[in-house]
Amino acid sequence: MSEAIETVKPPKGHFYLAGRLFPRVKWWKRRNMRVLYFYVLILILTNTANGFDNSMMNGLQSLSYWQDYFHHPKGPTLGLFNCVMSVGAIAGLLIMPYMLDNFGRRPCLVFGCFFMLLGVALQSGSINFSMFVGARFLLGFGDIIVICTAPLLITELAPAQDRAILVTLSGATYHSGAFIAAWTTYGTLKIKSEWSWRAPSLIQALFTLVMLAVVWWIPESPRYYVSKDQPEKALQVLAYYHAEGNESDELVQLEFTEITTAIAMEKNAEHSGSYLDFLRTPGNRKRLFIIITMGLFAQWSGNGLVSYYLNLIMNSIGITDPNRQLLINGALTSFNLATNLFFSFFVDKWGRRPIMLISSAGMLVGFVVWTILSAKYDQRESSALGQGVLAMIFIYYLFYNLKSGLISSYTTEILPYSMRAKGYTIMEYAMYIPLFFNQYVNPIALENIHWRYYIFYCCFLAVEVVVIWFLYVETRYMPLEEITKIFDGDDIATATNLKMEKIAETGKGVSTAIHIEETSV
Repeated sequence: MSEAIETVKPPKGHFYLAGRLFPRVKWWKRRNMRVLYFYVLILILTNTANGFDNSMMNGLQSLSYWQDYFHHPKGPTLGLFNCVMSVGAIAGLLIMPYMLDNFGRRPCLVFGCFFMLLGVALQSGSINFSMFVGARFLLGFGDIIVICTAPLLITELAPAQDRAILVTLSGATYHSGAFIAAWTTYGTLKIKSEWSWRAPSLIQALFTLVMLAVVWWIPESPRYYVSKDQPEKALQVLAYYHAEGNESDELVQLEFTEITTAIAMEKNAEHSGSYLDFLRTPGNRKRLFIIITMGLFAQWSGNGLVSYYLNLIMNSIGITDPNRQLLINGALTSFNLATNLFFSFFVDKWGRRPIMLISSAGMLVGFVVWTILSAKYDQRESSALGQGVLAMIFIYYLFYNLKSGLISSYTTEILPYSMRAKGYTIMEYAMYIPLFFNQYVNPIALENIHWRYYIFYCCFLAVEVVVIWFLYVETRYMPLEEITKIFDGDDIATATNLKMEKIAETGKGVSTAIHIEETSV
């Protein structure tokens, strides 16, 4: 079992930072914090476009005009329609960490948005199979850059009191896009022309346009400024948005001190900024294992079957009417959105590790029953068994949604700044490689071995429970820069805390912090 790490729950209405207890700020009463939370909301909604695309592809497969236009694709051809977006995402991941570390978070958002808009334009105007596939490659390339950058920026901008909830919400909003797309494709079912599938694709651009309109005003990450030897800018951002411009505010000084000291300690520890850093220490190797398994668990838990091929599952249990399939898709995405948003507010109260354990165990039970009912339906086609499968899909997703928002928040918080961009990239690789497999292989497997394919996911979910039980750690109530002690021991944390105490005692603000950072390096 993973080693126990004590995480002390703060009194109601308070939170911890650098071992100090602070009262929670009512952000809605502070003008600058209201503006910051609006920017965070825009960043959170970046995942809406991603969710929209996945659900839209589910819906398009139930539209006769889309099926007729592309000559009723199935098997490998249908898999290619979906998996090429993952190929584009994998291509985008090759350059993403270097862009993030060298140019900052905001330029990456702009870069990704432009490619997403180009992909939407080509997809909406596609006249043949090749054009549609090429458009989806560009969509995947731009989308991965945006949806990876946004959680990092939220993590590094958000006040400590709400960071975990806000980053978890950024993962949960995938289902807001799926919700919109499901009901959009249901509505366009009534359009008796090619616009029944072209219109949803155009609507997808709206989310990207909103991001592109606002991104110019969103502040850059204070941690990026510190890493580029511009600590004055970092302090200005923290003071303006966390304390209404007061650079002497005690909380701001502690936040700034944690950031500058942690990044200085990373440099002092000879972090090269290379992927090889993940292999050099026991703590980093454990981080590497966790983020890789997080990515695998996100896509190989069986959810890929429903995300892209719900219509095939519905066909297999006798639900073949397009209108009913789209209604079920809409109901499922509505259910997912509501449960994801609800669970996001309990990540600190319930804890990361218990949430992930209950989620994976619940999914395992749900999927086993789903498989048994599907096998029985294959023997005798009973509408009651088909309804049972449908009910188990909803129960399965109840447990999946319990932890799905944690993928972003847990990954970003266990990584130190110097490794965060590359670590998040590794997690996304671990997610998109099996996603590519799911999108291409799932329709082939469902067509050839039917319910027997579900057994693979039952076995994988059992492995998932064991891995989480023995190797995942708890991080709730811990400030971002202090989580390092779970992986790297008390030496670095002790050194960091000593430096912060010196700064707090001097009260000289930014100049003292900069001096200590320089001397430590």
